[in-house]
Amino acid sequence: MENKKKVAVIMGSDSDLPVVKAAITKLKSFGIPVEVHVMSAHRTPETACRFASSAKDNGFGVIIAAAGKAAHLAGVLAAHTTLPVIGIPVKSSTLDGLDALLATVQMPSGIPVATVAIDGAANAAILAAQILAVSDEDIARQLMEMKVSMAKEVEEKDKALQDKLED
Repeated sequence: MENKKKVAVIMGSDSDLPVVKAAITKLKSFGIPVEVHVMSAHRTPETACRFASSAKDNGFGVIIAAAGKAAHLAGVLAAHTTLPVIGIPVKSSTLDGLDALLATVQMPSGIPVATVAIDGAANAAILAAQILAVSDEDIARQLMEMKVSMAKEVEEKDKALQDKLED
């Protein structure tokens, strides 16, 4: 069996786990190996930099970073790797996550961070899967099946609505 690329899911705090669980679950559903860690851009910057710098050599294909408030984690990781980094701004009590969204999405030129919606962990996982699917036909097939399934669900809901309106 080929050695599949892993996805790292890095949280700024263990309190982010309820949000990132959706990403972990979705990645596992695609058969993508996942490693989950807590690292802080502010409290453990050396650890975060070391992790990002060695991530490619350690078999990762994508890094997902979830953080709230100042939300510098994704940017710090992106500054130390050439791997794609996906940021999940986490809603906190402060500004309902708008602060985290802006901190994650407003990156300087040369340090891109793909950013999903506030608390958008499932979409972060799907985007990570789409990135890996460029070179993994099994993941590409699963993504296509997922999209076909979603389309069927919408068609079924439309049919049920039309049937209800005919009554």
